[in-house]
Amino acid sequence: MSNRTSLLARVVFARWLPLLALLLIGTAGCARVTPDELAANAVPDAIPVPGELLYRADFNHPDSVAEWVMEGPGEVSFKQGWMEMLSPQEQGHHVFWCPEDFPDRFIARWQAQNLDLEAGLVIVFFAATGVDGQDIFAPGLPVRDGTFTQYTEGEIKSYHISYYANAAHNPGRGHANLRKNNTFSLLQKGEVGIPTDSTREHELTLVKEGARIRLYVDDRKVIDYTDDTPVVNDVDTGLALGGGKIGFRQMKWTHFRYKNFRVYALPAR
Repeated sequence: MSNRTSLLARVVFARWLPLLALLLIGTAGCARVTPDELAANAVPDAIPVPGELLYRADFNHPDSVAEWVMEGPGEVSFKQGWMEMLSPQEQGHHVFWCPEDFPDRFIARWQAQNLDLEAGLVIVFFAATGVDGQDIFAPGLPVRDGTFTQYTEGEIKSYHISYYANAAHNPGRGHANLRKNNTFSLLQKGEVGIPTDSTREHELTLVKEGARIRLYVDDRKVIDYTDDTPVVNDVDTGLALGGGKIGFRQMKWTHFRYKNFRVYALPAR
């Protein structure tokens, strides 16, 4: 082959290579997978644009959480524009509930940062209601004190995502889990949430679009699941949950801080 012909072949190959790559990627993206089998970062998916602001708590002063409810031996303090949460002397696990009820479709955002790498586990509860659809603080519901089974197998229903997982009994787990309560059903094992060795500030974005649930750590999707299959591992978990309350849970070893909690409406497509 002459030098001229060889040069022409290389130019043509270079020009068509990107198109060939796109065609191959597009073909691979057409494979059918169920939501719980979806690799969380396999499909590009931009975070939706928020709609109307429904609620805000800056977490920078006690007044910003004056109506929030702490269950269990947790305490909050405020330093440098952040809310720190921990259990003094690691007395026990705890949940801090926002007093508002949110709709079936929303986008929630907040920043979080780990202040103690030794151990901890952080969860967000959402769509929380009583088992009969009543408010989780309704008279007649059992008193809760941070004990996990009261939230996962008790008289309230919710979803929860463990987005930082480095518990003393399971160190270095890392990956996020999405569960549905009160059957404590694992809906999806996700990607790594906040890395267990990270002391950086991270932005969390929780998107509930009816039955579809997504969680992003910064711009990285770690959970993406559509709750349209009631029977999970031979357990009837019921229909997808609608609106309800949001709460922040920490295990007793945890020392995190939080700021800029916002909840927005999710506009219809």
